[in-house]
Amino acid sequence: MKHIRNFCVIAHIDHGKSTLSDRLLEFTSTISERDMKDQALDNMDLERERGITIKSHAIQMYYNHTDGETYTFNLIDTPGHVDFSYEVSRSIAACEGALLLVDATQGIQAQTISNLYLAIEHDLEIIPILNKIDMESAMVDEVSEQVLDLLGCELEDIILASGKTGQGVENILAAIVDKIPAPKGDVEAPLQALIFDSVFNAYRGVIAYFRILNGTVKKGEDIKFMATGGKYQADEIGVLRMGQEPKDELTAGNVGYVITGIKNSKEVKVGDTITSVEHPSKQPIQGFEDVKPMVFAGIFPIDNDDFEDLRESLEKLQLNDASLVFEPETSQALGFGFRCGFLGMLHLEIIQERLSREFDQDVITTVPNVSYMAYTKSGESFWVRTPSDLPDPSLLDRVEEPYISAQIITKPEFIGSIMTLCMEKRGHLLRQDYLTTDRVELTFELPLAEIVFDFYDRLKSISRGYASFDYAPKDYRASDLVKLDIRLNSEPVDALSALVHREKAESFGRKICKRLKELLPRQQFMIAIQAAVGAKIIARETISALRKDVTAKCYGGDISRKRKLLEKQKKGKKKMRQIGNVEVPQKTFLDVLKLE
Repeated sequence: MKHIRNFCVIAHIDHGKSTLSDRLLEFTSTISERDMKDQALDNMDLERERGITIKSHAIQMYYNHTDGETYTFNLIDTPGHVDFSYEVSRSIAACEGALLLVDATQGIQAQTISNLYLAIEHDLEIIPILNKIDMESAMVDEVSEQVLDLLGCELEDIILASGKTGQGVENILAAIVDKIPAPKGDVEAPLQALIFDSVFNAYRGVIAYFRILNGTVKKGEDIKFMATGGKYQADEIGVLRMGQEPKDELTAGNVGYVITGIKNSKEVKVGDTITSVEHPSKQPIQGFEDVKPMVFAGIFPIDNDDFEDLRESLEKLQLNDASLVFEPETSQALGFGFRCGFLGMLHLEIIQERLSREFDQDVITTVPNVSYMAYTKSGESFWVRTPSDLPDPSLLDRVEEPYISAQIITKPEFIGSIMTLCMEKRGHLLRQDYLTTDRVELTFELPLAEIVFDFYDRLKSISRGYASFDYAPKDYRASDLVKLDIRLNSEPVDALSALVHREKAESFGRKICKRLKELLPRQQFMIAIQAAVGAKIIARETISALRKDVTAKCYGGDISRKRKLLEKQKKGKKKMRQIGNVEVPQKTFLDVLKLE
């Protein structure tokens, strides 16, 4: 066990984690030159196209140290985007050390700090690394000062490296051996292994990735999952190299995978403890957090016959992405579908994209919203996740919405425009700290619903890409929320209704009405598009009727003949309006919901 080192790489988005991991794989000859490609650990096309890591990836490397010993490294690469912080928390739970990567051209950013605090909470040994020092715009001395202030370490502890050229990689590998402690654990104790990830394979079923804290697991042994209570046989166990490498046994301190032939995704829970059936552990591993979805949206199949296929696709996706939660839901306009919980808007976008690419599922997504807590006058409380969950206003005492604490790190010249943006989003400035002369940290309190849509994009554009953003849930507070209904010829369309703050209801309603007017096909009768709060109409647009020229056949003659035909047409239109239904085409739903 003393020759094992388990560590992860943490950093802000786009600070070069995946590129540095590539160099570590090359240096330890884990991957041959022929198989080498950029972002070797990112195995999704989506990750390569966007240049971001979506899933954490585990891999084992062997390193020959200068003392003549060979060490086994278990590296877990993590995502950097704020939406995927749940992946980071699971990786950290399975490690003893972390490489803290800071971009020498950008300095410390918000996500760097929040991931660092997460690692410190788990008592991880931190190795600070300054990446991208080969670039002309690298500010090595300034950024080193920032790292010293943040960590309180010595200047010689900071390793200067470049993921592109491979400079400093040897120093990093040596530091991993010298500074990160070997895993502690008792090989003789009952088996305790933490599941930190799982993937679904169409031929082999669910493959669970685990880290053994105590005990030994052997191939063919009977094992038990403590949270679900399921008992299975370990058909295959092994370690994760570039592919899967089967072994006969794995002992405490190791990271590996187990295949038990499970076909049902609900039987494997990330954060569960694996133990032996023969000598079971008395208690599961503590301290693992459950996922907290931030944004909710309905996902519906375009064709209702595809409902069961969509359910299967979501279950398989949930195995590869434990932070996705869903439950069945029905809508009058869209039929049967699912209410899904996501960690943020990027997460929602990625799930939509993966459903389309990996499972050929084209879906409609309803207006995203967050979950609120409603209290009735009789003292009952319940969650409101869809606008239809909101009770009648006469029974309602109050509705509480979630607030977050947001950290924004930026340059001083953008403070004014960022404050304006946050005030517009109903935020309050709590603190303003100058980290250095040209970097300031702003801490705001904001309602979560306000940052769901376009906040991150607008923040990046007003700060020319210099502001970094990170948030953590805070508490729930009473808020003046209303249910905004969209009506077509007085009939409400439930898929377009939304929960909004009273101040924003009018502008939001106008936007949707305008968009619908552009997108809805014209009918033989007039269509009134209205946005309403309760019985009060707050916005309206009208689509005029298609007019058929009924007087075309009357050339010359008396005017009363034309008038008679026009009167007849008028009556017909009136009757048609009473019995005519406005069907909203599926494509229109898709386009309206891209409103933001």
